[in-house]
Amino acid sequence: MDNDSRVLVAGANGMVGSAIVRNLESKGYANIIKATRQVVDFTDQEATDAFFRFIKPEYVFVAAAKVGGIMANNNYKADFLTENLRIQTNIIDAAHRFNVKKLLFLGSSCIYPKFANQPIAEDQLMTGPLEPTNDAYAIAKIAGIMMCQAYRQQHGFNAISLMPTNLYGPNDNFDLETSHVLPAMIAKYHYATTEGYTIDMGGPWWPDVKLWGDGSAMREFLHVDDLAEACYICMQNYNDSEHINVGTGEDVTIKELAQTISNVVGFPGFTEWDTSKPNGTPRKVLNVDKIKSLGWEPKISLREGIKSTYEWYKEVVK
Repeated sequence: MDNDSRVLVAGANGMVGSAIVRNLESKGYANIIKATRQVVDFTDQEATDAFFRFIKPEYVFVAAAKVGGIMANNNYKADFLTENLRIQTNIIDAAHRFNVKKLLFLGSSCIYPKFANQPIAEDQLMTGPLEPTNDAYAIAKIAGIMMCQAYRQQHGFNAISLMPTNLYGPNDNFDLETSHVLPAMIAKYHYATTEGYTIDMGGPWWPDVKLWGDGSAMREFLHVDDLAEACYICMQNYNDSEHINVGTGEDVTIKELAQTISNVVGFPGFTEWDTSKPNGTPRKVLNVDKIKSLGWEPKISLREGIKSTYEWYKEVVK
């Protein structure tokens, strides 16, 4: 893939897709096809075929997906399963039939068993039951990995798969009903700090921020710009059938994450934990030896990334 290659980024206005576009543009790529839902509906096979026939991409990044947090994944399992299966099936199949040179499929670390060995290496896939709250989404992403492997084996199609850990950054979803944990916390702490302020009994008062679980679950977080660089490196240098993890290799408790976000936002109140709500998987941190062997390292620290994301949120969302 060189600077004049025709590169399709499916899902170009999402958090991951927009980061890939930024990364490619910073490297001088001039023929980036930015496919959004307004341009083409990838759940529609005929529309997908017509799009590929017209634009003739040489390289494809599959960042288009239906994504959401624990509440959305648990409440809308059928939507997460069927929409993601349609999107990835239509894109991967069209890419093969219309002679794309290489495709990169993006999944999620939720593909791994709920009680996988930690840190989770790539060979832990399908070694145990999934986390029930997001099993439908995970199964769709596992199917995407298998589809890439099957098209490679049967058709010689160069399709690779990357499985990132929990992502955050510019263009994230901050809607409290459908967002992931980190952007949801940013939105909650921001609202409680800037809009929840009242005068009570002659002095300032802020409402408590209420969060799910007890805060003991451990999670790994990767800034989306670090993922974009990993995608670029793998598109250039990785050509194997096995999927590859992308993360920091380090995790924090949800309680520690909440404290960091609270400090960055400047929230002066208290955090309340709703222990009647699920924690999700107890711990999830990836083994990232494989991606690091390609020369990639994450560059953005968690606090630095949260701070820049919050600045973006204040400027663009609020």
